[in-house]
Amino acid sequence: MRPFSVAWDPERLARVREAVRAYRPPRLPEGAGWRYGCDPDVLAELCAYWCEDFDEAAAAAELNRYPQGLARVEDLDLHVVHVVGEAEGRRPLLLSHGWPGSVYEFWGVIEPLAFPSRHGGRAEDAFDLVIPALPGFGFSGKPRTPIGPRTTARLFDRLMRETLGYGRYRAQGGDWGAGVAAWLGLDHPASLQAIHLNLLLVQPDAEPETEAERAWRRASEDTQRRLGAYAQLQGSKPLSLGYAMADAPVAQLAWLVERFHDWADLRERPFAKVFSRDRLLTNALLYILTDTFATATWYYAGAQAEGVRRMPPGARVTVPTAFSAYPDPRSPSPPREWVARGYALTRWRDMPRGGHFAAMEAPDLFVEDLRAWGRETD
Repeated sequence: MRPFSVAWDPERLARVREAVRAYRPPRLPEGAGWRYGCDPDVLAELCAYWCEDFDEAAAAAELNRYPQGLARVEDLDLHVVHVVGEAEGRRPLLLSHGWPGSVYEFWGVIEPLAFPSRHGGRAEDAFDLVIPALPGFGFSGKPRTPIGPRTTARLFDRLMRETLGYGRYRAQGGDWGAGVAAWLGLDHPASLQAIHLNLLLVQPDAEPETEAERAWRRASEDTQRRLGAYAQLQGSKPLSLGYAMADAPVAQLAWLVERFHDWADLRERPFAKVFSRDRLLTNALLYILTDTFATATWYYAGAQAEGVRRMPPGARVTVPTAFSAYPDPRSPSPPREWVARGYALTRWRDMPRGGHFAAMEAPDLFVEDLRAWGRETD
């Protein structure tokens, strides 16, 4: 891999800051809260913090905390965070993020997964971590046309085997990362030791048979009606959104932050306690300052074109599969038997807390779960 470090373009950063300062919101309904989109008060407070107190240089330094590089795979550069740690090149684990997240989703779990003995664990539980940015996201290259998880799985498999030299490895993912892991299992099973999912994106080629499965299908359809309008737009007409969002950092921030709020587990903690302002803004910079807000939305159109949400007729993931069911408001967890229809399910865990962004919301549970899964799959 070619060496890489995060460095914001000063002129670009200055233009973005000026746009944030100059932003004037549209007419807002009284008492809107989160009902109609991003809470206006939360957005205004985030923008004020950005202009007055947020330190972009410190955010860049934090993003440079771990070794990283650019790897050319086929005709695309992939930005890759690669932390060897106590594993010393053994036990490779591919971690794949989703939208509206980034490689930064995993910042709170890298240290304890790569250096467990420093965090109350055992050195033998360490993973060699590989965390690439999805194509079109962050500092990865922008594809010429939309691609989705199946193509990404091919690119990531070549990254792991050909660039980094791992003959076999484990893969973990949620959101689109769950789709990448599933398609790795379907198309590249010889490369995989096991996969771990915290969301079921690629569905078995079957119809619900039990009442539990039918109830889950109804809950998923209801969630899609209430929270899924963004996905319909990004999957069918991403340019319509891209035109509106171009050079509009506050609008991009609002679009991203709304998902973090709506998809988080807020039963026990308020939004501000789940995600700090610095974390929300640092993640947003990986879209805004890289001009990848639009190309990241292409991923939805790419997924639709690839037809990746349902397994091909008769197909099944034969790689040992673990599933962790977090209380995710965006994606209700399916019944265990439904997952087993399409995957060689060897481990299941119902998680007590943590929503859609498992590694960010419940890093302690995420780490403990992956350590236990790693021991089971050695």
